[in-house]
Amino acid sequence: MSFFIPLGGGRFRATEHTAGPWDPAHQHAGPPSALLAGALDDRADMVIARITLEILKPIPIAEVEVVTEVERPGRSVELLSGELRVDGAALVKARAWRMLRSPVRVAPDYIPPPLPEPRDDDFGVFGYARAIEFRYATGGWRELGPAQVWTRLKVAVVEGEQPTPLQRVMVVADSGNGVSAALDWSANLFINTELSVHFLRPPEGEWVCLDARTEIEQAGLATSVLSDRTGPVARGAQSLFIAKR
Repeated sequence: MSFFIPLGGGRFRATEHTAGPWDPAHQHAGPPSALLAGALDDRADMVIARITLEILKPIPIAEVEVVTEVERPGRSVELLSGELRVDGAALVKARAWRMLRSPVRVAPDYIPPPLPEPRDDDFGVFGYARAIEFRYATGGWRELGPAQVWTRLKVAVVEGEQPTPLQRVMVVADSGNGVSAALDWSANLFINTELSVHFLRPPEGEWVCLDARTEIEQAGLATSVLSDRTGPVARGAQSLFIAKR
């Protein structure tokens, strides 16, 4: 099982596991974010420091094409760009900074919550929710407000390929607004138009913790700390469009 089936030449067929909560015909943005991240993270001697994705339109569950380029090459720092296209039209645009690893480290002061035991906390029947294991340390799908949830992929990002550490983060980073919902799902829309993830390092192991909160004034903002079992690996942010259903 996988989110995408490779067709060759940078083309992939999205599966039913990509389906999101707002419309069964459209993808959750997590799987395409992970697909783009995998295409951009193609140098072992450098690390991705930041990825920003601009979500221009809803992404149908259909054949997609991924195209990438190096906008600003360099020996120490590079600027990358990519697009996810459907029928030739760019629906997601990505930009990423890639750089040499830092020669020094400053220990973070954030400690993620312990991994909890499994519990019955099924959010829904849409494809993406079934493709990820969610274990809440605080909060829950039906509880409004900040939440801490451990996540693990049940399916591959691309059929026949092992998910990369960056992909394990990106596939759930787009869920910050969902796990920390501040509004009733049945009466409101809170859809992100973009996703920015700043990386400290790639995660170790299968589990990624999403510690998220949502704030809403005249616009919405969901922010998150993403961790593995030893500490933080990235921080994410999403601008949210808010509307009544």
